Amino acid sequence: MLRRLTVKNYAIIRELDMGFGEGFTIITGETGAGKSILLGALGLVLGDRADTSVLLSKEEKCIVEAEFNIRGYDLEELFEGVGIDYDDEAILRREITPAGKSRAFINDTPVMLGVLKELGSRLIDVHSQHQTLLLGNNMFQMRVIDAYAGTSDLFREYAAVYRNYLSASREYDAAAGSAARNRADYDYYNHQMEELAAAKLKQGETEELEREQELLTNAGEIKEALAAAAAALSGEDVSALSLLRMARANLGKISQWMEDASELEKRLGSALVELNDISYEAEKLNDRTLADPERLDYVTRRLDTLYTLMQKHRCNNLNELLTRQKEIEEQVSSTSDIDERLEELKKRSDKLYSEALRLAGEMSVRRNASSGSLSSEITAMLLKLGMPHARFIIRFGNLTAPGVSGTDRVDFLFSANRQVQPEELSRIASGGELSRLMLCLKSILASSSGLPAIIFDEIDSGVSGEVASMVGTILSDMGRTMQVINITHLPQVASRGKIHYHVYKEENDHSTITRVRLLNVDERVTEVARLLSGSTITEAAISNARELLRGD
Repeated sequence: MLRRLTVKNYAIIRELDMGFGEGFTIITGETGAGKSILLGALGLVLGDRADTSVLLSKEEKCIVEAEFNIRGYDLEELFEGVGIDYDDEAILRREITPAGKSRAFINDTPVMLGVLKELGSRLIDVHSQHQTLLLGNNMFQMRVIDAYAGTSDLFREYAAVYRNYLSASREYDAAAGSAARNRADYDYYNHQMEELAAAKLKQGETEELEREQELLTNAGEIKEALAAAAAALSGEDVSALSLLRMARANLGKISQWMEDASELEKRLGSALVELNDISYEAEKLNDRTLADPERLDYVTRRLDTLYTLMQKHRCNNLNELLTRQKEIEEQVSSTSDIDERLEELKKRSDKLYSEALRLAGEMSVRRNASSGSLSSEITAMLLKLGMPHARFIIRFGNLTAPGVSGTDRVDFLFSANRQVQPEELSRIASGGELSRLMLCLKSILASSSGLPAIIFDEIDSGVSGEVASMVGTILSDMGRTMQVINITHLPQVASRGKIHYHVYKEENDHSTITRVRLLNVDERVTEVARLLSGSTITEAAISNARELLRGD
């Protein structure tokens, strides 16, 4: 339950500290005093979005802190899931800086806003005045039935399966669309793949072919040069080698008399060995170099093929063309495997669809089984709330395919008069009737929801007299099993509370500030009398107020 609410620098609240207890708590105050602002502050700490417009002083940050006792509400798993140590006392805090930055904390541990919102939704239900409009909302109606029928957990399981089904279905549709486009391009890419495969591309081939083409193109000139070189070295006529041999022989003649000549003879011998080898190699190169027009034609045609493929695929070199070949092969491969991939996606989508149908069917059976008793309970409570001829009917319909809430469509039908057939709430119910209907629903669902606390913002609007007294009784009865906090203008309701807070404005020359005071017994008499008689409190109002409070 909510133990304490602390607010600093929010709207027209400079600083506020409220303690709450078990049972039924009342909050009263004049119109515009700031009662609903308290709910706005609490909404911040429960995960509502906000900006710097909520700051009373634009130079200071806004801080809202709510302390809850959460023992026995099975929240350990939620805390563990977000990495926060569990404690029976949970402090939720929200800070809004002057720069507009928002920070959220649970037990002083920073958390994402969604985590704060998830925990808050498990701790307290805040019913604002505009929430009665939700009565005509099909999703809200379905959540009411699920809470009453005990199918909320089943619905969460269904919702997870349904989301996965939608995701799988979208993935299949996207793959099928892509497959259709790929099949249209399959022949084109397959032809390209076969053309590149037939070319039998090899790494570095163009460089080798270009060098060979140079040799074959200039084979005649190359052979002529090699033959001339060989002849110069070792020809039959005068040659370099014969002259060198003659020089060596002459040096040999004088080497016995001159040591330097002997050294020169040795050096010439070494040179002759090297030149003999050069001559031999030149002759071999000459023999290997052939003027082969057929080979030159092949090399030229091969290079033309490679250049044409590179130009066709917009590649600058053979390496890029090989990369492009791999890409085309993968494209063709993926297209050829698409049917298998589509089959897998279809099976997954169908399996999730079948599971969603199964869960939806189970929910539908339990919803229908409980709808009659829910209608009866609400009708009986409306009778107590001064609507003797009211009828409340839950009408079910079937959807053609599973939706966000299953395969059911639900409508709340209502009539306050015997002669008028029940129609959809949004068309027939007045504001006061909607308020009483919402109170009935909240009262019945209070025990089903498992929430520790509920807050009503003038749920009793539009009623008076004996009906107002019955509203007070219902709220008081709810307070026996859970914490109920109610903002009200009705003395019949205010008198039923165990704890009573009064909200008022404090004005000076520079500002207007909202303050809250916990009322003692005498102050409660005065406040209930004010609600009875207005600004001028009469003795009769005081007496009547005491009677109302004694009746509690």
